[in-house]
Amino acid sequence: MKNLTIIPILIFALVLIVQSLFANDKYTEVMLKNIEAVYKAKTTEEFQTLANTFNRVGEAEKTKWEPFAVKKDASLDLATKALEKAKALQPNESEIVAMEGFIYMMRVTVDPASRGQMYSGMAFESFHKAIGMNPENPRALNLLAQMEFGTAQFFGSPTTEACATLNKAIEKFETYKVENPLAPQWGKSMTESLKAKCQ
Repeated sequence: MKNLTIIPILIFALVLIVQSLFANDKYTEVMLKNIEAVYKAKTTEEFQTLANTFNRVGEAEKTKWEPFAVKKDASLDLATKALEKAKALQPNESEIVAMEGFIYMMRVTVDPASRGQMYSGMAFESFHKAIGMNPENPRALNLLAQMEFGTAQFFGSPTTEACATLNKAIEKFETYKVENPLAPQWGKSMTESLKAKCQ
């Protein structure tokens, strides 16, 4: 599964390599060097440095979209590494599994046309698993509703199912009680924002 998640980035890197054969400019050279560094990065500091580099390239090359896509992937790789550590400590924690799905959902947004088929299924699976672990988790329901809504919009389908899931999330946010002061409490504003689109 882990190998599958890098396929879109590898394809992207190959495209840039082909482009470099025809346009051997400084931009392509810098991008190729830093994309290769993403594959080799292991520490939080290395990923953060690369994310900063892609941001600088993006600011300098205002007509180029590639640095921002790779920067987003680098940030998501960093989030995945942090999540893997949390998951090793609490593999059955609904909040962690919901966040895993959130990362998959964010990977879809980098390029929905090419990534939707791979990451959408993984996101849905994680959200349903998180809800199965804790049906009272409003964030898992909220993220599932966001994913259902986005998928429906992408395919031009009705958003009825997404809005029904959203209503469940709203109910859970109203009754959700935090026992641990460090427990996640985010997500309600996302729910309210989507609710406006369901009316």
